[in-house]
Amino acid sequence: MNGVMEDKVPLEVEDGDYSEFVEVDPTGRYGRYNEILGKGASKTVYRGFDEFEGIEVAWNQVKLHDFLQRPEDLGRLYCEVHLLKTLNHKNIMKLYTSWIDTEKRNINFVTEMFTSGTLKQYREKHKRVNIRAVKHWCRQILRGLFYLHSHEPPVIHRDLKCDNIFINGNYGEVKIGDLGLAAILRKSHEAHCVGKCSIILVSSEDYT
Repeated sequence: MNGVMEDKVPLEVEDGDYSEFVEVDPTGRYGRYNEILGKGASKTVYRGFDEFEGIEVAWNQVKLHDFLQRPEDLGRLYCEVHLLKTLNHKNIMKLYTSWIDTEKRNINFVTEMFTSGTLKQYREKHKRVNIRAVKHWCRQILRGLFYLHSHEPPVIHRDLKCDNIFINGNYGEVKIGDLGLAAILRKSHEAHCVGKCSIILVSSEDYT
């Protein structure tokens, strides 16, 4: 995993090489399939594969113009992504690598993948969830938040909701994701926010 985010063009996939991949990262380690796992206003998530570890990953693509409104935003983005790569906690989704595709003008993040999807999708699929399970999820989320807020410099997510919390249904493990939208709270206490903030109010009936 590189220490900085680099401006690179992904490797071309030639006939006979990576036949199932439609795109390969600049190092040749990660490949992207033409299968969409999720799509938002500015981000598309594809199924990917780590050839070194033999595991599936999530390949996230974000349009560059959606992040950068001013020239100084690019430098701030580099700093933020560099910091996000250093985060290491069991309740924070791992960011393996990232780079800017200068030709297609998008930012690529490769993260770990959760086959059970987001907590919102999981709750929609499983209607009857005991409060004990909900408390277990909440404790893990709070541990992840405590780690982020205790970091130096502190990291604030700014868009924490069930759409951005991912779950491994086999173990009940949840992790905070979409940290590409996070902001770094500098020592000046100025919040540098990338993306929009969401406030989600959930009634108690949703967990009965």
